[in-house]
Formats: sequence, C-alpha cells, structure tokens
Amino acid sequence: MSNRLFQGIVHQMKDAIDRTIGVIDETSVVIACSELGKIGEVNESVTSETLSSTAPFVINGYTYKSFGSNAKYDYAVFVQGTDEYAQKYAQLLSVSFASIKQYYDEKYDRSNFIKNVILDNILPGDIYLKARELHFNSEVSRVCLLIKIISKTDAYDIIQNLFPDKSKDFVININEYEIALVKEIKADTESRDLEKLASSISDTLSSEFYTHCVVGIGTTVTGIKDLARSFKEAQSALEVAKVFDTERTIVSYDNLGIARLIYQLPTTLCEMFLKEVFKRGSIESLDQETLFTIQRFFENNLNVSETSRKLFVHRNTLVYRLEKIKKLTGLDLREFEDAIVFKVALMVKKYLNASPAKY
Repeated sequence: MSNRLFQGIVHQMKDAIDRTIGVIDETSVVIACSELGKIGEVNESVTSETLSSTAPFVINGYTYKSFGSNAKYDYAVFVQGTDEYAQKYAQLLSVSFASIKQYYDEKYDRSNFIKNVILDNILPGDIYLKARELHFNSEVSRVCLLIKIISKTDAYDIIQNLFPDKSKDFVININEYEIALVKEIKADTESRDLEKLASSISDTLSSEFYTHCVVGIGTTVTGIKDLARSFKEAQSALEVAKVFDTERTIVSYDNLGIARLIYQLPTTLCEMFLKEVFKRGSIESLDQETLFTIQRFFENNLNVSETSRKLFVHRNTLVYRLEKIKKLTGLDLREFEDAIVFKVALMVKKYLNASPAKY
C-alpha cells in the first residue's frame, strides 16, 4: 500500500477535521499525518495486541481505530482527543481508509496477477485459486496486444487513459519499450475489430503524442490460463513481421500465414531447402531489378499484363525477364506451383538473412 496515497487522503481531510489525524502501520510508525513533522515517528505505546482490537482505543491523548483487509489489521487511524467526537472521527476515517486500501490492493494485485499469468510466472494450479481470491472473472473472452514503442515516452499513461475500465482492461509495463494490453472482449469479436482497436492505439500515439509504435495481436482466448499463449502469439507476430513485413504497424497472429511456419524452422533445414530449389544457380545471381520484378509479379497474382502495366514496361519485356529467371533458376513463375516454391524460397532467404542460427 502506498504511504503517499494515505498522506494524500489525510491532506484532503485535515481542513474538514480540526484535529491532528494520521495513520500508523503495524510497526507503530506514523506513515501519514496532518502534522508533517510527526511522519516517521514511532509510537511505542501501540503494540500488536492493541492494534488487533476491533474497538477504538485511547493512548496518550489520541483515539485509535484499527483497519485492514481480510480480517487482518495492518494499520490504525488516530485522532487527537479522547472525547465522543474523536471516537466518531476515528471510526469514520477507519472505514474510509479501509475501503481505499481494498480498492488499491485489488487494483494492484489484479494487475500484478495478470502480469505473472502472461509471463508464465505463476504455476497453472495456482492461477484459478488466485483468481477466485481476487474475485477475477476467469471465463470471459480476452485478448493480448503487445505495443512496442520505438522511442522512450510516457506511452504507458497514455494507453491507460485510453482504457479506463481497470476491472476489465489491464495495461502492463513489460519493459521500457513494450507495453501489454489485456483486454476483455465480446465472444463474437472478429479479427478486423481487434485490428481497428490496435489502429486506434497507434493513431493516438502517433498523431497526438508523436510516438511511433507497432502492435502485435494475439488470438482471442477464453480462460485465464490461456492468456500466456495469447501474449506469446502477440510477441511472435511482432518478431515475424520484423523479418518478413517491416512496413506493417498492426500485425495479427491470425494473419501471419506461411511466414509463421517459416519462422519456426531451424536454419539448417532452410539452407537445405534453398540448395534444393536453386540447383542451377544461387538466388544471389538475381539482381535487384529482377527481384523487384518478381515481387510485383506476385503482388499482381501472376498476371503478366497487369504487372507490365504497373511496372510501365512492355509486356514482351516482362516475358523476357521471366524467361531469364526460368533459365537461371529452372522455375517458371507463370506456373502456379513454381511460383509458390519461389515465393517460399524468397521468404526463407529473408528469414536466414535476419536470423541467427537456430538448431
């Protein structure tokens, strides 16, 4: 519990109560007080036995009332005086502080709990026990988004303000550049709706705070123990996009396609595949102009006429280039099966260039 939170409440109440008021902790140290000079003092007259009392008690001219959570009294408020008003003030303050403490603890513990779940820092058997203890709804649909900030900024506070419902949405700092959003959603929420949500986060950070980010989206899960999987999928989405599609700022794990499969392959297997595909000549024998032509040909669904129009070249020029590729590699990109093999080979090559050896 934050002592500054207690002090903030005391500061707001001191004008309404014309007496010295404050809070001591279980070690009898004054942690908040309307008289700032008393903060840090140790009141040795208050023992653990007196602190456990359910009724108000009087010591050295002050009236005390214990409070805490789960039937454990960790703190006590104190009010100057021993009269009837002092008792009433103490009881009112103890109720107020107990409610604030419960709200604060639930909020903090829930966020910390979710962080431990998505980072796999809690045993599977303890997840549901802890969820019940925190009155956490375990069986609703949720999704994890991972927001990667390109430069240091106060993006955490910004994203928290975008999702103010702290009982359903959790914004968690993973490190100084990555923020996780665990969001409760409707069961019928579609992938495009999640991408719109991610776009709104990216647009807000970019347009209002000049902060560039990329957002990875995991799959929707029902059941709190599966949140770790959704988070790992969001991480994978960003990693795969970093290799295969550096221009995208919103990356959904559901839409990674074959790139997801390639990313999970060991590099030795990828190297063997490239050697088998390019038996006649290495892929390095293709110049940049040829590779650019291939890329456009794929983007236009192997349509020669449309590709030549987009490239501003004559149709025969494009056919000549495709024949040249066939001669060098043995693959005719106008044939669907050869085109698939070549497309995969290009992605495998990009993966090898970007990745350290994996065995």
